[in-house]
Amino acid sequence: MNYIDGFVAAVPTANRDAYKEHVEKAASVFKEHGALKVVECWGEDVPDGKLTSFPMAVKKKDDETVVFSWVVWRSRQARDEGMKKVMSDPRAQPDANPMPFDAKRLIFGGFEVLLEA
Repeated sequence: MNYIDGFVAAVPTANRDAYKEHVEKAASVFKEHGALKVVECWGEDVPDGKLTSFPMAVKKKDDETVVFSWVVWRSRQARDEGMKKVMSDPRAQPDANPMPFDAKRLIFGGFEVLLEA
């Protein structure tokens, strides 16, 4: 089964176009280094929670929108090898492709697929 890297972030709503440009550049680097698919989603119906929620997790401010993203890899091994290449690729460095959001509040993790229906 595939392996998934998942991401949640809060992006200033005014930076939507800059974010789209940022992720388009990043997606091409990920795919060049082995990612099968990159999906970027702009939040539309992401409610605040009382105990937990996406907005709470990323400390979303009133002028921000939650984004939810994932990268599909062939396997954990392909992800580990590909991610090393992505992280060392000059096109993925902040000076070449600045992040239009606060990366300190980015949540990420790697996941083994249990079911794909």
